[in-house]
Amino acid sequence: MCRLGPYGSMPLKTIPHPPDPSSVDFYRRALEVLDAANVRYMVGGGFALAYYTGISRHTKDLDVFVRPGESRYALDTLTDAGFRPEWPWPHFLARVVSPEGRLIDILYNSGNGLTPVDDEWFTHAAEGEFLGRRVLVAPAEETLWSKCFVQERDRFDGADVNHLLLRRSATFDWPRLLRRCQGHEPVLLAHLILFHYVYPNEPRVPKWVLDELGRRAEADSAGPGRVCRGTNLAPHQYRQDIEQWGFIDARRQPTGPLRADDIARFAPPDAQPIR
Repeated sequence: MCRLGPYGSMPLKTIPHPPDPSSVDFYRRALEVLDAANVRYMVGGGFALAYYTGISRHTKDLDVFVRPGESRYALDTLTDAGFRPEWPWPHFLARVVSPEGRLIDILYNSGNGLTPVDDEWFTHAAEGEFLGRRVLVAPAEETLWSKCFVQERDRFDGADVNHLLLRRSATFDWPRLLRRCQGHEPVLLAHLILFHYVYPNEPRVPKWVLDELGRRAEADSAGPGRVCRGTNLAPHQYRQDIEQWGFIDARRQPTGPLRADDIARFAPPDAQPIR
Protein backbone atom coordinates (compact mmCIF):
# COMPACT_ATOMS: atom_id res chain seq x y z
CA MET A 1 0.00 0.00 0.00
CA CYS A 2 1.16 3.53 -0.66
CA ARG A 3 0.19 6.48 1.46
CA LEU A 4 -1.34 9.50 -0.19
CA GLY A 5 -1.18 13.03 1.04
CA PRO A 6 -4.17 15.40 1.10
CA TYR A 7 -6.21 16.04 -2.01
CA GLY A 8 -4.00 17.53 -4.70
CA SER A 9 -0.73 16.87 -2.88
CA MET A 10 2.22 14.73 -3.95
CA PRO A 11 2.04 10.95 -3.51
CA LEU A 12 4.76 9.50 -1.33
CA LYS A 13 7.50 7.62 -3.18
CA THR A 14 5.34 5.36 -5.27
CA ILE A 15 6.71 3.62 -8.35
CA PRO A 16 5.22 0.93 -10.62
CA HIS A 17 6.29 -2.64 -9.97
CA PRO A 18 8.71 -3.93 -12.60
CA PRO A 19 7.72 -7.54 -13.23
CA ASP A 20 11.12 -9.13 -12.56
CA PRO A 21 14.76 -8.33 -11.68
CA SER A 22 15.89 -8.63 -15.30
CA SER A 23 13.52 -5.81 -16.24
CA VAL A 24 14.95 -3.66 -13.46
CA ASP A 25 18.46 -4.24 -14.79
CA PHE A 26 17.32 -3.54 -18.36
CA TYR A 27 15.64 -0.25 -17.42
CA ARG A 28 18.45 0.89 -15.13
CA ARG A 29 21.17 0.19 -17.67
CA ALA A 30 19.29 2.06 -20.40
CA LEU A 31 18.89 5.12 -18.18
CA GLU A 32 22.58 4.99 -17.29
CA VAL A 33 23.45 4.98 -21.00
CA LEU A 34 21.14 7.91 -21.74
CA ASP A 35 22.48 9.91 -18.79
CA ALA A 36 26.09 9.26 -19.80
CA ALA A 37 25.33 10.55 -23.32
CA ASN A 38 23.55 13.64 -21.94
CA VAL A 39 20.26 12.70 -23.57
CA ARG A 40 17.58 14.87 -22.02
CA TYR A 41 14.55 12.73 -21.31
CA MET A 42 11.55 12.38 -19.03
CA VAL A 43 10.04 9.22 -17.62
CA GLY A 44 6.30 8.86 -18.15
CA GLY A 45 3.74 6.08 -18.51
CA GLY A 46 3.17 3.93 -15.46
CA PHE A 47 5.86 5.70 -13.46
CA ALA A 48 4.35 9.13 -14.04
CA LEU A 49 0.91 7.83 -13.12
CA ALA A 50 2.28 6.33 -9.90
CA TYR A 51 4.19 9.51 -9.13
CA TYR A 52 1.15 11.74 -9.49
CA THR A 53 -1.63 9.48 -8.21
CA GLY A 54 -0.08 6.87 -5.94
CA ILE A 55 -1.50 4.05 -8.07
CA SER A 56 1.21 1.45 -8.55
CA ARG A 57 0.67 -1.35 -11.04
CA HIS A 58 2.75 -3.89 -12.86
CA THR A 59 4.16 -2.53 -16.08
CA LYS A 60 5.68 -4.39 -19.02
CA ASP A 61 7.52 -1.41 -20.44
CA LEU A 62 9.14 1.90 -19.62
CA ASP A 63 8.08 5.09 -21.41
CA VAL A 64 10.82 7.65 -22.01
CA PHE A 65 9.90 11.00 -23.56
CA VAL A 66 12.29 13.08 -25.66
CA ARG A 67 11.97 15.96 -28.08
CA PRO A 68 11.31 14.86 -31.68
CA GLY A 69 14.68 16.16 -32.84
CA GLU A 70 16.51 14.04 -30.26
CA SER A 71 14.73 10.73 -30.90
CA ARG A 72 17.31 9.49 -33.41
CA TYR A 73 20.18 10.37 -31.08
CA ALA A 74 18.50 8.60 -28.16
CA LEU A 75 17.87 5.45 -30.20
CA ASP A 76 21.36 5.45 -31.73
CA THR A 77 22.90 5.92 -28.28
CA LEU A 78 21.12 2.85 -26.94
CA THR A 79 21.86 0.87 -30.11
CA ASP A 80 25.58 1.64 -29.84
CA ALA A 81 25.45 0.38 -26.25
CA GLY A 82 24.14 -3.00 -27.41
CA PHE A 83 20.39 -2.58 -27.11
CA ARG A 84 18.23 -4.04 -29.90
CA PRO A 85 16.42 -1.17 -31.67
CA GLU A 86 13.05 -1.02 -33.37
CA TRP A 87 11.36 1.94 -35.04
CA PRO A 88 7.82 0.69 -35.73
CA TRP A 89 6.10 4.08 -36.01
CA PRO A 90 8.59 6.79 -36.95
CA HIS A 91 6.07 9.61 -36.60
CA PHE A 92 5.89 9.19 -32.82
CA LEU A 93 7.75 6.21 -31.29
CA ALA A 94 11.00 4.27 -31.35
CA ARG A 95 11.98 1.53 -28.89
CA VAL A 96 14.59 -0.89 -27.66
CA VAL A 97 13.78 -4.49 -26.74
CA SER A 98 15.37 -6.82 -24.20
CA PRO A 99 16.05 -10.52 -24.93
CA GLU A 100 13.04 -11.31 -22.72
CA GLY A 101 10.79 -9.01 -24.74
CA ARG A 102 10.70 -6.09 -22.31
CA LEU A 103 10.33 -2.72 -23.98
CA ILE A 104 11.60 0.79 -23.51
CA ASP A 105 9.49 3.08 -25.67
CA ILE A 106 11.09 6.35 -26.78
CA LEU A 107 8.15 8.68 -27.36
CA TYR A 108 8.15 12.14 -28.90
CA ASN A 109 4.51 12.47 -29.92
CA SER A 110 1.30 10.44 -29.79
CA GLY A 111 -0.06 8.04 -32.38
CA ASN A 112 -2.52 10.65 -33.65
CA GLY A 113 0.25 13.25 -33.91
CA LEU A 114 -1.53 15.73 -31.63
CA THR A 115 0.69 15.79 -28.53
CA PRO A 116 4.28 16.48 -29.64
CA VAL A 117 6.92 16.72 -26.93
CA ASP A 118 8.20 20.30 -26.88
CA ASP A 119 10.25 22.50 -24.54
CA GLU A 120 7.26 23.10 -22.26
CA TRP A 121 7.19 19.42 -21.30
CA PHE A 122 10.68 19.86 -19.87
CA THR A 123 10.01 23.29 -18.39
CA HIS A 124 7.12 21.92 -16.33
CA ALA A 125 8.47 18.43 -15.64
CA ALA A 126 8.64 17.28 -12.03
CA GLU A 127 11.63 15.58 -10.43
CA GLY A 128 11.49 12.11 -8.97
CA GLU A 129 13.50 8.99 -8.23
CA PHE A 130 13.23 5.86 -10.35
CA LEU A 131 15.33 2.76 -9.73
CA GLY A 132 17.73 4.79 -7.64
CA ARG A 133 18.23 7.51 -10.25
CA ARG A 134 17.02 11.08 -10.22
CA VAL A 135 14.82 11.59 -13.26
CA LEU A 136 12.49 14.14 -14.77
CA VAL A 137 8.84 13.09 -14.76
CA ALA A 138 6.52 14.05 -17.63
CA PRO A 139 4.21 16.83 -16.36
CA ALA A 140 0.79 15.90 -15.00
CA GLU A 141 -0.98 18.25 -17.42
CA GLU A 142 0.77 16.86 -20.50
CA THR A 143 0.28 13.31 -19.23
CA LEU A 144 -3.46 13.96 -18.97
CA TRP A 145 -3.48 15.72 -22.36
CA SER A 146 -2.05 12.68 -24.12
CA LYS A 147 -4.22 10.19 -22.21
CA CYS A 148 -7.41 12.05 -23.14
CA PHE A 149 -7.10 10.72 -26.68
CA VAL A 150 -6.64 7.04 -25.76
CA GLN A 151 -10.13 5.63 -26.28
CA GLU A 152 -9.66 2.45 -28.27
CA ARG A 153 -12.03 -0.44 -27.51
CA ASP A 154 -9.34 -2.44 -25.71
CA ARG A 155 -7.45 0.52 -24.24
CA PHE A 156 -9.33 3.38 -22.64
CA ASP A 157 -7.36 5.70 -20.36
CA GLY A 158 -10.39 7.42 -18.84
CA ALA A 159 -9.69 6.01 -15.37
CA ASP A 160 -6.12 7.34 -15.54
CA VAL A 161 -7.48 10.75 -16.50
CA ASN A 162 -9.92 10.69 -13.59
CA HIS A 163 -7.24 9.68 -11.11
CA LEU A 164 -4.94 12.46 -12.33
CA LEU A 165 -7.78 14.92 -11.89
CA LEU A 166 -8.61 13.57 -8.45
CA ARG A 167 -5.07 13.72 -7.12
CA ARG A 168 -3.58 16.67 -9.00
CA SER A 169 -6.23 19.04 -10.36
CA ALA A 170 -5.94 21.36 -7.36
CA THR A 171 -2.46 22.27 -8.61
CA PHE A 172 -3.11 22.11 -12.36
CA ASP A 173 -2.03 24.88 -14.68
CA TRP A 174 -5.48 25.04 -16.26
CA PRO A 175 -4.68 27.81 -18.78
CA ARG A 176 -1.81 25.69 -20.11
CA LEU A 177 -3.96 22.56 -20.31
CA LEU A 178 -6.69 24.45 -22.18
CA ARG A 179 -4.08 25.78 -24.57
CA ARG A 180 -2.77 22.27 -25.12
CA CYS A 181 -6.28 21.08 -25.98
CA GLN A 182 -7.01 23.94 -28.38
CA GLY A 183 -9.09 22.63 -31.25
CA HIS A 184 -10.02 19.53 -29.26
CA GLU A 185 -11.86 21.09 -26.34
CA PRO A 186 -14.85 18.71 -26.52
CA VAL A 187 -12.52 15.80 -25.69
CA LEU A 188 -11.31 17.43 -22.48
CA LEU A 189 -14.81 18.63 -21.58
CA ALA A 190 -16.17 15.10 -21.94
CA HIS A 191 -13.53 13.80 -19.53
CA LEU A 192 -14.29 16.52 -17.00
CA ILE A 193 -18.01 15.72 -17.11
CA LEU A 194 -17.22 12.06 -16.49
CA PHE A 195 -14.93 13.05 -13.62
CA HIS A 196 -17.84 14.82 -11.91
CA TYR A 197 -19.95 11.71 -12.45
CA VAL A 198 -17.31 9.39 -11.00
CA TYR A 199 -16.54 11.61 -8.00
CA PRO A 200 -19.76 13.57 -7.31
CA ASN A 201 -18.72 14.70 -3.83
CA GLU A 202 -15.09 15.63 -4.48
CA PRO A 203 -13.85 19.18 -5.15
CA ARG A 204 -15.06 20.34 -8.52
CA VAL A 205 -13.07 21.40 -11.54
CA PRO A 206 -13.04 25.22 -11.52
CA LYS A 207 -16.28 26.57 -12.95
CA TRP A 208 -14.48 28.96 -15.27
CA VAL A 209 -12.73 25.97 -16.89
CA LEU A 210 -16.02 24.23 -17.63
CA ASP A 211 -17.62 27.47 -18.83
CA GLU A 212 -14.73 28.21 -21.17
CA LEU A 213 -14.64 24.68 -22.53
CA GLY A 214 -18.40 24.72 -23.01
CA ARG A 215 -18.19 28.01 -24.91
CA ARG A 216 -15.45 26.67 -27.16
CA ALA A 217 -17.19 23.33 -27.67
CA GLU A 218 -20.35 25.09 -28.78
CA ALA A 219 -18.38 26.97 -31.41
CA ASP A 220 -16.38 23.90 -32.42
CA SER A 221 -16.15 23.09 -36.11
CA ALA A 222 -13.85 20.98 -38.23
CA GLY A 223 -14.48 23.05 -41.31
CA PRO A 224 -16.06 21.90 -44.57
CA GLY A 225 -16.50 18.29 -45.61
CA ARG A 226 -17.57 15.14 -43.82
CA VAL A 227 -14.77 14.90 -41.28
CA CYS A 228 -14.47 12.06 -38.76
CA ARG A 229 -12.33 12.95 -35.75
CA GLY A 230 -13.00 9.60 -34.13
CA THR A 231 -9.70 8.38 -35.59
CA ASN A 232 -7.91 10.75 -33.19
CA LEU A 233 -9.38 8.69 -30.34
CA ALA A 234 -9.70 5.12 -31.63
CA PRO A 235 -8.30 4.61 -35.13
CA HIS A 236 -9.34 0.96 -35.32
CA GLN A 237 -12.95 1.66 -34.34
CA TYR A 238 -13.52 4.28 -37.06
CA ARG A 239 -12.03 2.50 -40.08
CA GLN A 240 -15.44 1.86 -41.56
CA ASP A 241 -16.22 5.57 -41.46
CA ILE A 242 -13.12 6.32 -43.54
CA GLU A 243 -12.98 3.26 -45.77
CA GLN A 244 -16.67 2.72 -46.53
CA TRP A 245 -18.75 5.71 -45.52
CA GLY A 246 -16.74 8.44 -47.21
CA PHE A 247 -15.61 10.42 -44.18
CA ILE A 248 -12.36 12.40 -44.21
CA ASP A 249 -9.79 11.07 -41.74
CA ALA A 250 -9.09 14.01 -39.39
CA ARG A 251 -5.57 12.74 -38.79
CA ARG A 252 -4.53 13.05 -42.42
CA GLN A 253 -2.92 16.12 -43.90
CA PRO A 254 -4.05 18.80 -44.60
CA THR A 255 -6.84 18.37 -42.03
CA GLY A 256 -4.50 16.82 -39.45
CA PRO A 257 -0.76 16.37 -38.80
CA LEU A 258 -0.12 12.91 -40.30
CA ARG A 259 0.89 11.75 -43.75
CA ALA A 260 -0.95 8.90 -45.42
CA ASP A 261 2.02 6.55 -44.92
CA ASP A 262 2.11 7.36 -41.17
CA ILE A 263 -1.53 6.37 -40.89
CA ALA A 264 -1.11 3.22 -42.97
CA ARG A 265 1.86 2.10 -40.87
CA PHE A 266 0.20 2.87 -37.53
CA ALA A 267 -3.16 1.22 -38.18
CA PRO A 268 -3.04 -0.88 -41.37
CA PRO A 269 -6.36 -2.42 -42.47
CA ASP A 270 -5.38 -5.96 -41.42
CA ALA A 271 -3.79 -5.01 -38.08
CA GLN A 272 -5.12 -5.77 -34.63
CA PRO A 273 -5.49 -2.90 -32.15
CA ILE A 274 -2.19 -1.87 -30.56
CA ARG A 275 -1.96 -2.96 -26.94
